[in-house]
Amino acid sequence: MASISFPNHASPLDTSSISINGHNDHDQYYSPGFDTSSSFRMNPLSSHPPRTPKTSIISNSVHSYNPGFEPSEEQVDEHITPDDLDLDEHDEKVKSAEKRVLKEEVWREIILSSNGRDKAFKLIQYSIRVYLLFHASIAGSRLFNRTKKTTWSINLVERLTSTASGLSFTRKLLLLFNWLHPLTIIRSKQFENGSGSLGSSTSPKKSAPGQPQSFLQTALNAPPPVLLELINAGADDVATVARLGLIGKRTGSKAETFSDWCFFFATLVSLVENGVERQVITSLQAEVEGRMYNESMSGATAKSKPKISKVDEKELSRLRKQDYWLQVTRAKLVMDLIFVSYSVFNIKKGAATMTAFTGLASAVLSSAKLYEKHKNGLVKALLSSSS
Repeated sequence: MASISFPNHASPLDTSSISINGHNDHDQYYSPGFDTSSSFRMNPLSSHPPRTPKTSIISNSVHSYNPGFEPSEEQVDEHITPDDLDLDEHDEKVKSAEKRVLKEEVWREIILSSNGRDKAFKLIQYSIRVYLLFHASIAGSRLFNRTKKTTWSINLVERLTSTASGLSFTRKLLLLFNWLHPLTIIRSKQFENGSGSLGSSTSPKKSAPGQPQSFLQTALNAPPPVLLELINAGADDVATVARLGLIGKRTGSKAETFSDWCFFFATLVSLVENGVERQVITSLQAEVEGRMYNESMSGATAKSKPKISKVDEKELSRLRKQDYWLQVTRAKLVMDLIFVSYSVFNIKKGAATMTAFTGLASAVLSSAKLYEKHKNGLVKALLSSSS
């Protein structure tokens, strides 16, 4: 059988391939010892073999708090995977289940997770910041200066400013100890390579069979995104501890700057991988569309080959959904890149306006992905319970 490898293709049973950006291991970035990518096999004798690979997961990494900019402190982002889109919109059962899923139920499921609470707080935080921008703009106009500023208006601005700052700090606390995730990946791979069961035979500095590798040796052979997540999360925790007053502000400021740079480079890598994934999905979509066109020209119809037509239509619909959510992810990554650039390069002009709007846009896009994921999960739960 022929073997076709797709970039960012991960086995659903291998959680160690997930990196800081939610991406799977790729030969271009990762060492052989951590190469857990698998391939998608196609039977050449089959007229319509499986054609949709499991594309990698898109997400973003964290970046730390910087006074004045209030960066989006995101460590884990929800991803829209092909399994989440494996629902037939034209199926009557799916339509009925979607009507039964209430918006309140979806938001309840979102709030149950710490990541969901982070997204909810982020929406409120940046909505307040955008409102304060409009309030300041109106307050600076001549029409507003003609009227006397009331005590209530001044107190409202002070309360909202304090609320936005408090929400930012709360979100930082929700993301404490996120370095445990990359640490667990490295530790598990350490013993896997040492036992010789899953480690690559060509991996350098491999320990004797039955003996685990040292942590430093395994960490140095780890994929760069995993190391980036570990260092980034650690630096972000140092900055949060400094804000709590447990360590000096100077140390916390250096940790914030370092975390900002980690987030900046992680976002650039995510944009590159997002472009690669979109190319894969676009090529698969063109392949399916071309096959459907050839079948229609050869006289094959939905009546003559109903199963083949339904498979192609369902696959094309799923590919289009994947491409849509990849575009949503790309838009969010662009917003994050603009956001963190103001902090990394210390841009002063228009910083308050741009960070407020890009932060709100990023919050809306990431919340939309999270909402879609939990809604599809509830729909699948209803379908499985009714069957």
